[in-house]
Amino acid sequence: MFRRFTDHPASVNETYFQHMGAAFGFGASMLAGSLACFVHGLFPWLFLTRGSDTIRALHHRMVTHRVVRPARSGRSTAVAAGD
Repeated sequence: MFRRFTDHPASVNETYFQHMGAAFGFGASMLAGSLACFVHGLFPWLFLTRGSDTIRALHHRMVTHRVVRPARSGRSTAVAAGD
């Protein structure tokens, strides 16, 4: 059961708590961008680029800086460049 908490974080070279912090950071960014999009829908002159800026920043953090690691336990965790 404990492996369910550690396998995925280990596959991206993080501890459980490092992974939790990274995931919470991504979630907070997505939440802020989402709220800005809702406000923009009501008031079109506000948050003109916040949603797209958030998506670009998250893409940069998650995909552009992804380190491809060998698969563990017969499961593929690596992602080909350009995905």
